[in-house]
Amino acid sequence: MDRADLPLDVKLMTLVTRGLVMVFVVLCLGVVGTWIARHPVWNLRAITVQGEVSHQNAVGLRAQLAAQMRKQLSASFLTVDLQLVRALFQTVPWVREARVQREFPNRLRVTLEEHQAVAWWGQAGSGQLVSRLGEVFEASPDDGDGLPELAGPVEQAPQVWALYQTLSAELGRLEMGLVRLELNERGNWRAELDNGAHIELGRGTPEDLLERTRRFTATLGQLTQRYPGALQTVDLRYPNGYALRVQGVTTVTEDDPKKPTPTR
Repeated sequence: MDRADLPLDVKLMTLVTRGLVMVFVVLCLGVVGTWIARHPVWNLRAITVQGEVSHQNAVGLRAQLAAQMRKQLSASFLTVDLQLVRALFQTVPWVREARVQREFPNRLRVTLEEHQAVAWWGQAGSGQLVSRLGEVFEASPDDGDGLPELAGPVEQAPQVWALYQTLSAELGRLEMGLVRLELNERGNWRAELDNGAHIELGRGTPEDLLERTRRFTATLGQLTQRYPGALQTVDLRYPNGYALRVQGVTTVTEDDPKKPTPTR
């Protein structure tokens, strides 16, 4: 008999039977899948940590993450939330990025990338540092005495660090160390040298600021020969020159003793 000739109730029963069989198969697959996922063979046995761990060790990491990781370790190899584990490791000081991978059949491998501190952010000892990528992070170095200070809006930390490198290289040609570079809320730049002298750089692009600094360093040799170690402040905000104040030397006009004289 052609299926088209079957009574309607028979057709309905056939459809219902097929539907029930499909539901049964799906349920069976679900039960089997759940059993497999919960089998003891998939229980997490260990988490291996590798990569840049100069500021961390296995004991320290376990102590810092013990409470948060307890729930994840109770999960199975198949169901553990890798993104959550990654986020937990990235809360540890000095850790910039964590990559988490499953290792068959019951291990996790965590590869850490640490921040490389190049400067303090704000003030020395503030608990905030700047990495070589210009990122601000919270940590306390074992020895931060030799780190310069950078300051400004946090979102502009990469620009502050980039300009520091540029100006430091230029000043370093004359053996002058740049120990602090600051960008205030008005967009003005200010630097401090290792001899205590301050430099007002003003506003502008990095190219503008570098050009002003070069204009100053081009004639600095003559000044240091005449007055070694006497430099106190330098103002580079003049369009065609700069002004300075030298300890023990009068470089101001008689009409306005507070205003330094531009030097060309």
